[in-house]
Amino acid sequence: MVEEPIESFEYDNVAGRITFGRGAIEKGGSMLGEVGAERALLICGANVGANSSTIEPIEAGLGDAFAGTFDGTTPAKGAEEAFAGLDALAESDADALVAVGGGSSIDVARAMSGLHDQGSYEAVRGEVAEGGGLPVSDDPLPLLAVPTTLAGADLSTGGSITFYGESGNGEDDGEDSGESETIGAGYGDRILMPDALVYDPELFETTPTGVLVGSAMNGFDKGLELPYSRHANPLTDAPALRGLSLLRSALPRLRAASAGEDPAAMDRAVAGVICVQYGRASTGNGLLSVIHAFGHGLRAEGVQQGVAHAVMAPVVLSSLFEAVDGRRELLADALGVSEGEDVAEGVVSAVRAVRDGMELPTRLREVDGLEREALSGVARIVENDSFLASGPQGFEPSREEIESVLDTAW
Repeated sequence: MVEEPIESFEYDNVAGRITFGRGAIEKGGSMLGEVGAERALLICGANVGANSSTIEPIEAGLGDAFAGTFDGTTPAKGAEEAFAGLDALAESDADALVAVGGGSSIDVARAMSGLHDQGSYEAVRGEVAEGGGLPVSDDPLPLLAVPTTLAGADLSTGGSITFYGESGNGEDDGEDSGESETIGAGYGDRILMPDALVYDPELFETTPTGVLVGSAMNGFDKGLELPYSRHANPLTDAPALRGLSLLRSALPRLRAASAGEDPAAMDRAVAGVICVQYGRASTGNGLLSVIHAFGHGLRAEGVQQGVAHAVMAPVVLSSLFEAVDGRRELLADALGVSEGEDVAEGVVSAVRAVRDGMELPTRLREVDGLEREALSGVARIVENDSFLASGPQGFEPSREEIESVLDTAW
């Protein structure tokens, strides 16, 4: 076997401090003190805010640094949420943020961190409309992130909030100008990375099982995509492949772990998701690609991302392996594919086994509200998704091929 040469690369990791372990949240107060903060406002969604099993250990860990809770974040990540949170920050006399939950709360909290001295909602909206990106403070608020889902968005440098139109509910009213226009406000500044992240498996055990398994498939697929990205390098390969090896055994046991019956599996699931997303904490080119592009297309039809990834990952991988190598040998090693087994089919079978072990949907026809006629529109979105361009060299599916993949998944 002739080994391929290693291409030159640059890699700038901006992950910052990561604390993992059961009871790690007990260090919350001291961690805030280390970044010069005295009082922190919790940022979360309503469900997390009402879950005392999640919130009380965090409050206790913060101790005297706990200043209150703002539980107004939603999956829509509306800019109104960030500005309402800043009002709550001022009322609580807090000087730092603790984001709790999934990617939505962490994105909104990061936006708050960067917007705290950037002016009013109207002023910032106008600046976004003119320049496209979110204005970011030179002196953002200290931010501690406490993830409680396994989707793995917490170590990404990119994020966004949205200035919705007059309906204010995430639905554009169809107008094209002024306050009626819906405007996305993205950011990718390393200055908005959390100062520290706390991964406490005990807190993940407080997340509802349905939420946890859906998020886990999204996180798992990040590990699948990093090795075959055209921007991969040895420093992104290593944590991704180690993470996959942890997740392949842990995720099929996640439902039991979520019920507190298998703490070792929860530990491995959380550590695995940290690993697979660690390589993405970079200022370089994107490392997510084909599966995530399909997920974005289905999200436009209201399909939850964990469900979209559960259905699409095996089908997308089969299509990808028909066209290119996709570094299948590396993935096979990480996923425990047996010697002598067809490598590509072994990888796809291993991914199916992880998904099926979490009892997630296997076909698009199982998704409520999704019509087969919508798949052509989904294909159009996938074809134009920027993530698709980060896939393996030589994999450039046409719209017809994308629609064929979707049809197979139906």
